Amino acid sequence: MIDVVERKPLLASTAPLMSGAPPFGEDRLVTLENWQDPPGNRWGFQHARELVPTARIRRGFGPVWALPRDLRDVLGVQFEVNGSRSSIGRLLDESYTDGFLVLHQGRIAAEHYFNGMLPDSPHLLMSVSKSITAAVAGSLVERNLLDVDAPITDLAPELGGSAFDGVTARHLLDMRAGIRFDENYDNADSDVRICEQVYLMRPRVDVDLPADAISYFATLRRDGEHGGPFRYGSILTDVLAWVLERAGGTRFHELVSREIWAPMGAEFDAEVTVDAHGNAMADGGISTTLRDLGRFGLQYLTNETSGRPQVVPATWVADTIRGAHDGREVFDASEDQPGFPPGAHYRNCWWIRSSDGPFLHGSGIYGQNVFVHGPSETVVVKFSSWAKPLDRLALDATAAAVVAIGEYLDE
Repeated sequence: MIDVVERKPLLASTAPLMSGAPPFGEDRLVTLENWQDPPGNRWGFQHARELVPTARIRRGFGPVWALPRDLRDVLGVQFEVNGSRSSIGRLLDESYTDGFLVLHQGRIAAEHYFNGMLPDSPHLLMSVSKSITAAVAGSLVERNLLDVDAPITDLAPELGGSAFDGVTARHLLDMRAGIRFDENYDNADSDVRICEQVYLMRPRVDVDLPADAISYFATLRRDGEHGGPFRYGSILTDVLAWVLERAGGTRFHELVSREIWAPMGAEFDAEVTVDAHGNAMADGGISTTLRDLGRFGLQYLTNETSGRPQVVPATWVADTIRGAHDGREVFDASEDQPGFPPGAHYRNCWWIRSSDGPFLHGSGIYGQNVFVHGPSETVVVKFSSWAKPLDRLALDATAAAVVAIGEYLDE
């Protein structure tokens, strides 16, 4: 049984956003200007293709990787975070949940939909897109099409003479390139907000911006050591995607389909937003269904009880969990790490909360997450439309909930 719940709209009007036949009143209209902000994001994150140009990530024509059902009632499971107790049901209710999936040993243990979302609804992943992009890199490395330690200018000579001289794919994957990029979501003039204009994710109000993302890359400045500190910068994943296109010999959306989505046995096509010249926003523009992101998460379990086709190379998964020789040190010292415990690190566009087990997650703003809890062989996917881009308390609560679910399912 699939649990589908309708919630009241977060508007004075009783009519849901953009429902029924147009024209829509101003109180119900979602536009490029407001679709990432509440309450517009409750509709916008499931309808990115109606607001921004997208390219299709085909699932192909092969068999769907079946996910057997062994449903459990996890909503009453209790957990503690920051000294307070709560339940899974309460967490879902209070954190603007759009979709929630629990996979245990490759089986669906829980599947809940809210806010009009259905099993075939694509939902914007925000920065969970980075984890998928990195998986493509791992596949190309396995096939000797990409050397992550070589200068990226070997594949993208157009970046020669720019701030990216001396940058490797490894620097991009681990967020350790010395490129200045301000990721302040509260500042309309920050680099991340300007980048959204370039990628058509917000109205273009700066008429002097480059015409496309590749031209924009060359305008960025170096302000640190390549291979030095961990400094999170979304634009690095977009540069990586361009390098992957050169290494793989085709466009990004076709690479994701060829290397990950089709061989993985995805159930539905995915999609990725593109700029005016067709360059994919690999750092945050992918949309997928709930189950398909769960299938992707299962790739990062280190056991084989799920019966999954191993599309992401096992050596890449092991490297992701192990991390760089100094990865924990630079992560602990960084101002960009979200208060994780000692021993955490960032590798291949995954946040590794603990290598013991392991416990890792892909994370995106406004509450997009896929957690992989190795000790209990559990994958949890949560799609959300938070009221603000970053919510440390909600993230901590979700992580604590995942551990509690895993322990409950293992009883």
